[in-house]
Amino acid sequence: MAAGQGTNRGRGRRPELVKNARRGGPPRAFWIALGLIAVIGLGALAWSAARPKSRVTQLDPSLPALKAEGYVLGSPAAPVEVVEFADFECPACGQFATITEPDVRTRLVNTGQIRVRFIDYPLPMHRNTWDASLAAACANDQGKFWEMHDALFANQDRWNGEATSRPRGVIADLAKGLGLDMAKYGSCMDNETHRAKIQSHQAEAERRQVNSTPTFVFNGTVVPSALPYDAFKKHVDEATAAAASAPKSAAPAGAPVGTAPGVAPVGARP
Repeated sequence: MAAGQGTNRGRGRRPELVKNARRGGPPRAFWIALGLIAVIGLGALAWSAARPKSRVTQLDPSLPALKAEGYVLGSPAAPVEVVEFADFECPACGQFATITEPDVRTRLVNTGQIRVRFIDYPLPMHRNTWDASLAAACANDQGKFWEMHDALFANQDRWNGEATSRPRGVIADLAKGLGLDMAKYGSCMDNETHRAKIQSHQAEAERRQVNSTPTFVFNGTVVPSALPYDAFKKHVDEATAAAASAPKSAAPAGAPVGTAPGVAPVGARP
């Protein structure tokens, strides 16, 4: 009887051993967490695959080299010229254009204290910036560069590389809203008429070793930053004082239209 009881006790323990072994495995929460991690990982991979890729725009070496003149706003007689190197798709450039620049125009350009020379500098990490630069140049043919400049920056989130891989349709709507002759505009865009001009602007920025956008040049003083108005005005005041104390001289031969005496022209080292 004692032997039988010992055998029964041994057999009775086996289900408990199996049960305990099962309890020793990973808990249910572990498998749920593992599943969530897998789902998140797959989602991240899908997002990365769908995200617009950076597009590198190749320069065309067959195009003639042009002088970088940019686009000028303000009086040729202004004592200070501020050159701005900017990328239409650059968020910091958009911040300056929409927040600070309206005050700059009202309080400094319109009062004759400065003129602004805008030179677009399309950066390779921005997918749609060349289309924006081409559109601005085509608008310039119809006397509406600055209107297009403002529209592009104000609507940057609609046409940039994060928003679309086909920016020209969005930008064409902006052009239409400005009242451009769309047949002329469309032909200009299709033929990329102003690619050589934009390449000259890009080359000028590289020659001056501009490393970020926006970068401002105040009569030769280089300041890389999306400046608030007070900081911008401080640099203008310093440049104005320097221009007032500089000896008067004629503008160098071949200087771009709007270059005042004593101001280094675009194409000359700052």
